Amino acid sequence: MYSRVYRPKSKNLNRTMEYKVFGKSGKICLAFPPQDGRWWDFENFGMVETVANWIEAGKLQLVLVDGIDHESWTAEGDEHERILMQERWFHYVVDELLPTLRKRNPDAPEDAMTTGCSMGAMHAANFFFRRPDLFDATICLSGIYSANFFIPGYTDPLTYDNSPIDFLPNMPQNHPWMDLYRTSDIILCVGQGAWEDDLLESTRAMDAILASKGIPAWVDYWGHDVAHDWDWWQKQLPYFMYHLLGSPAAE
Repeated sequence: MYSRVYRPKSKNLNRTMEYKVFGKSGKICLAFPPQDGRWWDFENFGMVETVANWIEAGKLQLVLVDGIDHESWTAEGDEHERILMQERWFHYVVDELLPTLRKRNPDAPEDAMTTGCSMGAMHAANFFFRRPDLFDATICLSGIYSANFFIPGYTDPLTYDNSPIDFLPNMPQNHPWMDLYRTSDIILCVGQGAWEDDLLESTRAMDAILASKGIPAWVDYWGHDVAHDWDWWQKQLPYFMYHLLGSPAAE
């Protein structure tokens, strides 16, 4: 399976940002790491292998994006500086990384997709709901979708913009993003077992918000034996990828 690590300099972050690409063709999928994780976590914990057949068939190009949660969502200190760092990272992904990926893979479908587990699911949802003009699908596994969970008691325009649970309810029905949401594939999954309580509550809140807006979504609640852990996410990702991309076998 083809893979390559890239280390370009980011203008938004003024530093080198690593990422790894698997595959040369197919739908571009940005995979975000869990809380305080790095790009290699998705590979080291077996997630890449679960979708290897789609990559090898040329249907999926998986991109492991590096995170900076330790400088933003989970950092200590000035709240505005923390959320400002998150916003810089957001623009690194949409304004620098994604255009570069498209240039290298010009035959990919026009819209990309996102995925992630735990905090990675928060990122996956945030990118999708903020920019459905760039992404038409998301697979969010065991996520929390509120900025208040990570920066409690603090709000400003940037925390609002990075908190789907807050900005979606206020989005008017005639907003141009609404039609894009309704023609996209939105998948939120959560278990009901160990360490999933907060994630379950947040997923239920998103479920209610999407339903109230008439936005179709597949919100899938797995069993009471399903814990917040990699072994379950390894089962969930290919299950939902099959729904989005079909069989990895050649047609």
